[in-house]
Amino acid sequence: MIETLFPNGPWHYLAGGLLIGTAIGALYLLAGLVGGLSTFFSASLSWVSRLPALQQAKLLDSRNWRLTYAAGLVLGGVLFAASLGHFGASTRVPPWLMLAGGLLIGFGARLSDGCTAGHGICGLASLRWPSLVAVVTFLSTAIVVAQLAAHFGVLP
Repeated sequence: MIETLFPNGPWHYLAGGLLIGTAIGALYLLAGLVGGLSTFFSASLSWVSRLPALQQAKLLDSRNWRLTYAAGLVLGGVLFAASLGHFGASTRVPPWLMLAGGLLIGFGARLSDGCTAGHGICGLASLRWPSLVAVVTFLSTAIVVAQLAAHFGVLP
């Protein structure tokens, strides 16, 4: 059964989850910061845009640590890929579909005041009820959409 669910074994999922959970918990407990990612984009845009929505104190005050945090995420991914000797996964999903998906996710993240990582990892870890509602909603919606896509043969 385990081999069916995890053809490459479960250990790298467990190890990765342990690292992510430890880092998010440490960031929250040691610095009082919530390490979601979608706010990074808004905070970064606050450097180049004068839109009032992007000039909020919570964005201006957090953009330096968010930039450092995002750089660490990219560096961690690069180091891991370098250790494997190859970079990036390939997909047969057309670019327009990737763009449409990213647009919906970005809009939904701003609408729900957080992304999947922000609500799913950081929000649930800090026992926030809005994050539980967001996670149940986006996870159940994703399951339904994925099952429908598989049923109609849309999956690559």
